Amino acid sequence: MKTAVLTGALAAVAAAASTSPPYYPTPKGGWVADWSASYEKARALVAQMTLAEKVNITTGIGWQMGRCVGNTGPVTRLGFPSLCAQDGPLGVRNADYITAFPAGITAGATWDEELIYARGLAIGEEARAKGVHVILGPSVGPLGRSPLGGRNWEGFGADAYLQGRAARQGVAGIQAAGTQACIKHFIGNEQEHFRGDGGVAATISSELDDRTLHEAYLWPFAEAVRAGAASAMCAYNMVNGSYACQNSALLNGVLKDELGFQGYVMADWLAQRSGVGAMLAGLDMTMPGDGAAWADGASFWGPQLTRAVLNSSVPVPRLNDAVTRIVAAWYQTGQDAADFPPLSFSAWTTADTDVAFRGAGAGPTVRVNSHTDVRGAHGATALAVARDGIVLLKNTNATLPLSAAAVLRIFGSGAGANAAGANSCADRGCNSGVLGMGWGSGTADYYPDIATPLAAIAARAANTQSQLADSVSAGTTTLASTPGAQCLVFITSDSGEGYITVEGHAGDRNALSAWHNGDALIAAVARACAATIVVLHAVGPVLVEPWIDHPNVTAVLHAHLPGRDAGPALAQVLFGDVSPSGRLPYTMGRALADWNTSLVTSSAISSGPIPQPFAEGVFIDYKHFDRAAIAPRFEFGFGLAYTTFAISGASLAAGVTPSLLPPARPAKGATPSYPTAIPAASEAAWPAAIVTRVAKYVYPYLDSPAAVTPGVYPYPAGYSTTEKPAPAAGGAQGGNAALWDVVWTVRVTVTNTGGVAAKAVPQLYIQFPDDTGVQTPVRQLRGFKKVLVPAGGKVEVEFEVTRKDLSIWDVVRQNWVIPGAGAKGHVLHVGQSSRRLEVSCFTATGVCGAFVNGTEV
Repeated sequence: MKTAVLTGALAAVAAAASTSPPYYPTPKGGWVADWSASYEKARALVAQMTLAEKVNITTGIGWQMGRCVGNTGPVTRLGFPSLCAQDGPLGVRNADYITAFPAGITAGATWDEELIYARGLAIGEEARAKGVHVILGPSVGPLGRSPLGGRNWEGFGADAYLQGRAARQGVAGIQAAGTQACIKHFIGNEQEHFRGDGGVAATISSELDDRTLHEAYLWPFAEAVRAGAASAMCAYNMVNGSYACQNSALLNGVLKDELGFQGYVMADWLAQRSGVGAMLAGLDMTMPGDGAAWADGASFWGPQLTRAVLNSSVPVPRLNDAVTRIVAAWYQTGQDAADFPPLSFSAWTTADTDVAFRGAGAGPTVRVNSHTDVRGAHGATALAVARDGIVLLKNTNATLPLSAAAVLRIFGSGAGANAAGANSCADRGCNSGVLGMGWGSGTADYYPDIATPLAAIAARAANTQSQLADSVSAGTTTLASTPGAQCLVFITSDSGEGYITVEGHAGDRNALSAWHNGDALIAAVARACAATIVVLHAVGPVLVEPWIDHPNVTAVLHAHLPGRDAGPALAQVLFGDVSPSGRLPYTMGRALADWNTSLVTSSAISSGPIPQPFAEGVFIDYKHFDRAAIAPRFEFGFGLAYTTFAISGASLAAGVTPSLLPPARPAKGATPSYPTAIPAASEAAWPAAIVTRVAKYVYPYLDSPAAVTPGVYPYPAGYSTTEKPAPAAGGAQGGNAALWDVVWTVRVTVTNTGGVAAKAVPQLYIQFPDDTGVQTPVRQLRGFKKVLVPAGGKVEVEFEVTRKDLSIWDVVRQNWVIPGAGAKGHVLHVGQSSRRLEVSCFTATGVCGAFVNGTEV
């Protein structure tokens, strides 16, 4: 374990984490070669736009004023449409004939990049087929700093590398389908309490230092940008005392300059807190258009942005860049194609027709739902993710797999249906029946319903009986005492977005224990049934200490959040159609106190930032458990199968010679150029064709634009229009392209030592040298592969270790640094979890060997 402390300049930067330095002006997009053709098309179109048309593209038209959750104004004259932005990360929200895919946490638990890509592709295809331009996902913020975080389940796990690989594949899949991905929530959005939406006065401020930002929270976003993400959503919360949607250091400096982000920054709904300030800080699009309150029609932008350009507060080049970024993303994803589907649904009603402007209750009655079936063959992908995300935690006495002839007794409401209907609770804001997803805006409707475990199990085993009450009664004991029975107990733990409170949980979980009397139900069944199988459907870690060591609890499965195919996916694993292959994307501790993080759930602060120090730095989840020598119940990366594996035969091959710093970045390419003069006031006047102004609709026009004259604006401290030198850590999408140079290649042999074909997940963890000058984790994930290994067979697996994998973020150099230019050596471990390491390679010597009980031999 590394025990060095922060010293000198590093300590000074860490101590100053509560301030966010200014970074101006916003870097222009268009200098990356992969986007150059799209930017040239965008330049040609934007050059023809009036001031009002440009503002129209940057501003949502208002809550429920269009048919999607977010709708921009169109430029009909030039053929640019109103962009439809729609949740969410697991499928098209508030629509019929779609697939409710497994949640992000389930996809992360598959540890299968190909499957995560396929999931993203299917989500993108369904969104496009419904007429959606921007799908609001994937989500990699929250990272999962605290296991109690309400929206952790929308992301892929509590490790930056795992989240990053999943983000890259998810973005690539979505955009391969011709839908814009919106990576979210940027950044430090780690709890729901005091998250800061809707103009509330007191907001949580994530206080994090620069190294923690880069090595933990930013890492997944960098991978999404590297994949070419079209848009990024800034979060509600503050970061170091500045709102995330007007934090120039993060939006201008980190995202757009250092990471070379070529897309546009979209505000989360009502996350914008100012007009001119947000635009100067790098915000490009506001949503839903309303400003400080829902559906009030009063925007920080819209006519106010038009006025700000005319009075010179917002420089014309800044507006042009924002618009060009949005239009370029439209071209980049091929949405200018003539066959792009028309919008075929309404997020606000299931009826065939509705008034055109629902938020105002105004306008003609128009057809809003065509009930287009976009599911295609996506059910196979959804089923595969749900199945392969199931983690087998315990299996004594070969309890699993089950036989079709088994005597099965099933307990717990989590095995059955919601009696009121799977979609009866808005945005899944209840925990009734089988738990397929958390609650909030990141949900989708089950269409036509969710397939329950009870139905799937009963279809496979005729002798199945159930008691779905969560309470313990004499009937519980009687049913569990059936001679020869194997008893399945279903428990849940739910969470979601803070605008809904479920059973006392205001988004974030109050505790990590099972809901609905789960522990007592398991105990009661286990007292009477010698083969008790526990099935968890949960948003993340659950404390299992009350019953995990009970001798009659012989098998435990964590099925996460399976989406629509909860039953069939579980049945395939239970009955041995496939061996379970999921691995934990987080640590399961023995008590909440095992974790080193907490949430702020109460505060005396009524206005301004509520500080939340991220004092743990990079030591999140298993990295904390390792440093503190805490024995988890089940470690990060853990998962059993119906067979066993062994990893051996490690070898190490050198690639690019490591150096202290990456090679110098290339210069930026050219960016679009436009006239910089303030437009004529006539470009902001109301068109004669608009004779009726719809209430609450956000228009870009002014009543008396000629009365607006340039003046002196009190710009924020540090504001400048002089472009900053290009960051040394940048140079391409995601950062300096040399960061992904392969420095080492590790090869191992994975052997299936049992009699069942199954998928193995070998994992590579890196150990930094001791004298780096900063604290580093005992080990951290830097590679994984999912491979099918035949019974008794072998598969060769190769890991590529990059320059970035070997680097630490140097807060002084503002760059990625390989300690000692690699001469000090790293140790590359490969194993089956973060604590089951089997082989190790030493880069200083090139020697590889077995890893036994923590000692290399």
